[in-house]
Amino acid sequence: MYRNIMVPISFDEDRDAEGAIGVAKALASEGAKITLLHVMEQIPGYAISYMPPEYITESRKAIQTELEAMASGAPGAEAVLVEGHSGRTILDWADKHGVDCIVIASHRPGMQDLLLGSTATTVVRHAGCAVHVLR
Repeated sequence: MYRNIMVPISFDEDRDAEGAIGVAKALASEGAKITLLHVMEQIPGYAISYMPPEYITESRKAIQTELEAMASGAPGAEAVLVEGHSGRTILDWADKHGVDCIVIASHRPGMQDLLLGSTATTVVRHAGCAVHVLR
């Protein structure tokens, strides 16, 4: 079993965040820490000028609230919101915080993922710890 589990949370419709949290709880040893991590991608400068000034602040609040609600259902869980590129940020955060298992939900890959890659693919290929992928 694992002592320090990270569950990257994507709010895309085709991701099973609740299922990933359930797997993390099943894999957690007694007293384990579970971190629900959401990475906010940076909005390009040319696009941000078309959004209301409070957009990023309000988005962060809404996401943090949702993450905390999800974390409340798992003993020893905490909600963390960071900014960056999703795949690289997940890997860096896991390495920096001594994560021993990443539980990540993925969608069924399509042709665009074969050409461009996906967050789950990046995590699986480069993580320094165990990775469990849910489909």
